[in-house]
Amino acid sequence: MMKKRMIRSLLSVSLIGLALSGCGQAGGNQEQGAAPGTGGGEPAKLVISTWGFSEDFFKKEVYAPFEKEHNVKIVLEIGNNAERLNKVKQGSSNVDLIYLSDYYAQQGIEAGLFEKIDRSRLTNLKDIYDIAKAPLGEDYGPAYTIGQFGIAYNPKAAGKEIKSWNDLWSPELAKKLTLPNITSTSGPMILDAASTAAGSTTFNEDQAFAKLKTLNQSVVKYYGQTSEFVNMFAQGEIAAGPIMEMYVKDLKAAVPETKFVTPQEGAYAIMNTVNVVKGSKNKQLAEDFINWHLSKEVQEKSAKSKIDSPVNTTLQLKPEEAQGITYGADVVNKLRKLDMKFVNQNLKGWIDRWNREVTQ
Repeated sequence: MMKKRMIRSLLSVSLIGLALSGCGQAGGNQEQGAAPGTGGGEPAKLVISTWGFSEDFFKKEVYAPFEKEHNVKIVLEIGNNAERLNKVKQGSSNVDLIYLSDYYAQQGIEAGLFEKIDRSRLTNLKDIYDIAKAPLGEDYGPAYTIGQFGIAYNPKAAGKEIKSWNDLWSPELAKKLTLPNITSTSGPMILDAASTAAGSTTFNEDQAFAKLKTLNQSVVKYYGQTSEFVNMFAQGEIAAGPIMEMYVKDLKAAVPETKFVTPQEGAYAIMNTVNVVKGSKNKQLAEDFINWHLSKEVQEKSAKSKIDSPVNTTLQLKPEEAQGITYGADVVNKLRKLDMKFVNQNLKGWIDRWNREVTQ
């Protein structure tokens, strides 16, 4: 009797399996033209190369809903910009989608590492700032966040009010200052700011380096990572320096009276982009994910959690919600944007001059 029941059970399971298989062939993933992972059955795998910060937030609010909606399993490859870009260059990763600052994304474009984006699939593009839609050209990915690079300072320790890039050269800040290293993402921005402080209306390399050379004696350390800035500021080793607005919350945790300034000449736009890696077998799925990240739902949750500054213009934040992030057309539209193609063409020479003329 037991053997007969087991045989009947196995037969039933087999028939159900055949029925489900038939349904899949009729309308699931096997449907002609369907993007991988959009139907039932085994989930597709989407490999995303990213930094890995705020991982719990992204898993819950960004990855999980997309996985459920598209029947996909998201796998992360974590690291900094340079490490992850080099892996793609070397062909040592199977990444579908890569998050990079515009500085590094331009290098990827010049190396021919990215697929051309099908903008007709990115329906949320209409809702984002113009500056974010195609920061590196129409063929490539948008910016999903824009941060501003300005100046943070401790008013008491600085001994003066800071309003301008030129204020970094004030004698009150001697031996109290930090600047980004030229090899960091924001390094070329401080070079441009030095050109402006020197009185040039357009970028003048010689004036910029001459101006920075006069500031070297005031610099405690040239930082390569934001954590270095935060640590020096918290310990009172520095009183001021250029930094991204998104890190001001960390400075205020240590020094509550910290102020962040958008210099009167303008702060700089730092944009993080997202692109589909050439050769990806999941291009449409990757584009769907980009569109999801641009949605009001994701952008609003990210902004309210102080994870990223939003590019979607349809969300409305209360003043306290917008505190510490780059928010609003009146702020974003005034940001200065460097030509990253020009930066990458000249960076090697700038690094050489920096080492010879500025830090010696």
